[in-house]
Amino acid sequence: MALWAKAQTLQGDALQQMQNLYGTHFPIEVRHYFAHWIEDQPWQDIDPDVRGHEGKARMILDALIKQLQYKYDQLSDSDFLLRLKMKEIADHFTKNYGSNPLDLVRIIKRCISTEQALVDQATGMNQEIMTAEGAARSETNRKISEAFQLLKQFTQETENDLRVMQQKQEFFVIQYQESIRLQAQLQQVQQQPAQDPTRVLNETTLKNKKLEVDTLLQQEAQQLLQMRITLAEKHRTTFHHLSELQQRIVEEELIQWKRRQQLAGNGGPQEETLDLLQQWCEALAEIIWTNRQQIKRVEMQRQQLPIQQPGPDILPELSTTITALLSQLVTSTFIIEKQPPQVLKTQTRFQASVRLLVGGKLNVHMNPPNVKATIISENQARALLRNERIKDNDNSGEILNNTGVMEYHQATRILGVTFRNMQLKRIKRPEKKGQETVCEEKFTILFQSQFSVGGNELVFQVRTMSLPIVVIVHGNQDSNAWATILWDNAFAEPNRSPFCVPAEVTWSQLASALNCKWTYVNGRPLSESNMKYLAAKAFNINNPPESEDFGQTKISWSQFNKEPLQPNRSFTFWQWFDGVMELTKKNLKGPWEDGTILGFVNKDRARDTMLMSKQNGTFLLRFSDSEIGGITIAWVAQDPNNPSDRQVWNLQPFTTRDFGIRSLADRIHDLPHLVNLYPDIPKDEAFSKYYTPIRDKPAQTDGYVPAALKATVETLPPPIASPMTYDNPNTPHPMEGPASPMDKPTIMSPDPEMLGACGPADFDGNGGEADMSDDFLSELSNLSSENLPDNIDVNKLLNLEFVDKDAKPF
Repeated sequence: MALWAKAQTLQGDALQQMQNLYGTHFPIEVRHYFAHWIEDQPWQDIDPDVRGHEGKARMILDALIKQLQYKYDQLSDSDFLLRLKMKEIADHFTKNYGSNPLDLVRIIKRCISTEQALVDQATGMNQEIMTAEGAARSETNRKISEAFQLLKQFTQETENDLRVMQQKQEFFVIQYQESIRLQAQLQQVQQQPAQDPTRVLNETTLKNKKLEVDTLLQQEAQQLLQMRITLAEKHRTTFHHLSELQQRIVEEELIQWKRRQQLAGNGGPQEETLDLLQQWCEALAEIIWTNRQQIKRVEMQRQQLPIQQPGPDILPELSTTITALLSQLVTSTFIIEKQPPQVLKTQTRFQASVRLLVGGKLNVHMNPPNVKATIISENQARALLRNERIKDNDNSGEILNNTGVMEYHQATRILGVTFRNMQLKRIKRPEKKGQETVCEEKFTILFQSQFSVGGNELVFQVRTMSLPIVVIVHGNQDSNAWATILWDNAFAEPNRSPFCVPAEVTWSQLASALNCKWTYVNGRPLSESNMKYLAAKAFNINNPPESEDFGQTKISWSQFNKEPLQPNRSFTFWQWFDGVMELTKKNLKGPWEDGTILGFVNKDRARDTMLMSKQNGTFLLRFSDSEIGGITIAWVAQDPNNPSDRQVWNLQPFTTRDFGIRSLADRIHDLPHLVNLYPDIPKDEAFSKYYTPIRDKPAQTDGYVPAALKATVETLPPPIASPMTYDNPNTPHPMEGPASPMDKPTIMSPDPEMLGACGPADFDGNGGEADMSDDFLSELSNLSSENLPDNIDVNKLLNLEFVDKDAKPF
């Protein structure tokens, strides 16, 4: 069922939200009549913030205009109004998006993503909405909606009261002028001669009229005073509700969005769209601005007609309160929509985007503000939060292309700026704290701007800081830097002082963060047994009992990424975990998602598991305990020294470098010793879809014979016989049948399946001559049984063997 068909089944608020997506910028008629065409386009390949994608966007625009023109031609005269609409839309798109087709792509992508979210929520496909958190979210949205309705009602009531009060004040002024006129007439009459027979009558009449007017003025003044007091109390009530709602939106909802944004850095669910938050913030801005204008009108009325008020006057307090609410709203809604990378390498280009959620409603775009980005240290960030001023040149580094102008997109009502080509040219590191390494130092990118609203009536200086950043200068610092970021993202507490984190957490907290990161990178989450294995490794406990619960056991930052896993290891727990995570991501993601890699199991547990299997040749894949980013194969077979007994063999671990030569699946396919994946899955059934496909044999026109690589297992490492054979315990080579004590170079019949299976450094890509560099040959010649690794605990080693194909005499 197409997305548009599902969207048409929405009801209530969801339907209204969907309808609000469309307008003159992108009419709903286009979405309706071209639904299938729109949903078939490769929107994921076009980023509206990347200028290099403008060509793709123009192709989309041109194709859509052609669709509109074709629809126009197909419609009959009976559909006259629709035909006119199609032509009008085509002309509109050409005029408004012809010069910037990326704007149209941004609008359509936003419509589709919002529709999908609404449909998922309505149909229950979004699992979160089915949880208590989802129910709480719906309840929160309902309460916020009700609060806005109440505030709009309050604001309308005070507006009506203010209008009536203005009319009464105008009436009072008229009566007051009448009283002055009567007083002047009375004075003229009193100046007439006493013997004038009309004086007494006129004087009495004027006095009575003036008394009547003065009495009315006193009544009107009392009513005006009471209305002013009542209106002030109503405004105070409105401002109280406004403050509560703003706190809920800014201090809770916006902070939660920022927290989700931070957790997304660890692989958590992507933060929700800002559209709903922007709607709330814009509604707040509109109500606050309206009430502030009302307060100004009340002040003006009081200046025009001062009336002594008994008791304290709360109007100055109200004026201060409403201005403070506006200031808090503006400064809090200046946010980073797209964070810069949290591990930032110098001399590397990066991006970030900043957005002002209330910019459109307050017309900030009428005088577009500039935004500047600078990098500051952790201590400087703390000083800023203490409202201590930082000099313009007092930063921690130099960022190129660090200024931009905020632009307003009319269709989406978004005011923001995207920095597309920033680059950290240099970094100035602060003094180290104790044993802190450079990969534990945290920085942040500070975005600052200044703009005015209300015709320069109010000037705002706004700033916002990015999530913590670790600056590196070399790729080998990447893993340790990410350890700092993962710990900070996972365990940062609300309203913390930058960028303090607890020195230790419970294992369950850390396990949740690791599982989140692993799942984001590799798809299938970690199981409970995987978590238990990781806990035992982190706490350096061998074979803990099944009943052992590590959930509330504390693990420190030092245990996580400062102390070696074991006295005889040179790497930390995180470095080991990150190594196998990257290995899986780059080389083993498919098998891991299939569940064919057991992975997190130690050597003793693997041995016991293998010996329980009934069939020889049963094998499993586990991550190496002794190497960073290594995976080994354990299998059970007869003990050659004791045929009545069985033994478990462990191949020397493979790493990413090995898989760059030959994939894991191909290596498993090469080895006849491996029959069934534990417990009893034939290896071809588990791995055949990852085998290198068979290629057609290329015609030999250059006089050379092709070569390929296969994996074998040998009982003992053979001596180096020639440059064409080498023994590297990290890589296997082919074997056609049982292993012999001393395998020698072989000439094998053509095997087209293996052609092209080697890495680019081994062959010319066309099945031709092997290209072995001097370094490569030197490595071969240096190998011997004396310099093999000491930690090999089995007699069988993996080797790689060049296999000449179609060998023939010259």
